[in-house]
Amino acid sequence: MAKTHGQRLKILYILDFLKRESDEEHPVTANDICEFLDFQGISAERKSVYADISALIDYGADIVRSASPRGWFLASREFEEPEIYLLADAVRTAGFISAAKTRELVKKLDSFVSRYQAQKRESRVYFSSCAKSVNEEIFYSIDKISRAIADKKKIRFEYVNRVLSPDRSIEKQKKEMLISPYALTWQDDHYYVIGNYEKYDNLLHLRLDRMYKVEITDMPQRHYSEVSEYTDRFDTPDYTSKLFGMHGGEMCEIELCCSKKITEQVADRFGEDIFIKKVTDDEFCFTVRAALSDALVSWVISFGDRVKVLSPERLRDMTVQRTEQVLKLYRLRLQNHRVTIFLI
Repeated sequence: MAKTHGQRLKILYILDFLKRESDEEHPVTANDICEFLDFQGISAERKSVYADISALIDYGADIVRSASPRGWFLASREFEEPEIYLLADAVRTAGFISAAKTRELVKKLDSFVSRYQAQKRESRVYFSSCAKSVNEEIFYSIDKISRAIADKKKIRFEYVNRVLSPDRSIEKQKKEMLISPYALTWQDDHYYVIGNYEKYDNLLHLRLDRMYKVEITDMPQRHYSEVSEYTDRFDTPDYTSKLFGMHGGEMCEIELCCSKKITEQVADRFGEDIFIKKVTDDEFCFTVRAALSDALVSWVISFGDRVKVLSPERLRDMTVQRTEQVLKLYRLRLQNHRVTIFLI
């Protein structure tokens, strides 16, 4: 690097050095900065470093001089340390982000804090291993789908389902689809696109991590008013609020009575704006609109006698039927176990 060119960039190198090498616990001295600049092929004296730091402060950089230990450090950044921790944790636990993309994003986030803070972030939390997507296309898919929604165009892609093969392994089945996309939404740790599959007159939602080779077509999208109740605009919050765990089904008003011991879980599942009709010492009853689905039945059963279905009758029947199926399964296993013991 030419000396004159390096001198023009010196102040930027100093700012970069402060971002990467300094924080409140690790201030840097003028000698540290001079050594760094010398490594970059830029000659500098301590007096010129003082002048550059003063200029950076005038520009608005929050550089603080520390008395003990002596030196300077960058006190504030684009993101505060806890914010980077939060964002990095979210990326690392997001199943739809591939392992390679996770490492890339976390590395970028670490560039907003000092290397010491990045090292501290890496060691502060233990993450249990979670299944990460193998789809490296998802970020490009998000961009393409967003543009298709804005331009009101249909998209074509391959959708993957995992099935059990005859040799007892899990394999992927691909299906080419053409849909009119209306919205992107984040639900239950996954990205979904909401749209209309050209073969049917209704809405569907598909997981982005199972979509490959997304292409924007020249075909205009089918207007959502033709396949849904929405006319003036597509109401994504309304659509997702009626689903249960992104499982579709017939929409209806359900009434449940729940033990007060699971108030937190009820609020997590249905929100805090449910209409509570009755409260006793031990339980509360409420109504909410939701889709009748296997997922809803599973949620009810998971709490045993702490949740009671009052209406509709169809949901009660679905719950009874599922419970009897499970009971029958375990009774049969118990009988077979007793027969085995008797024969032995």
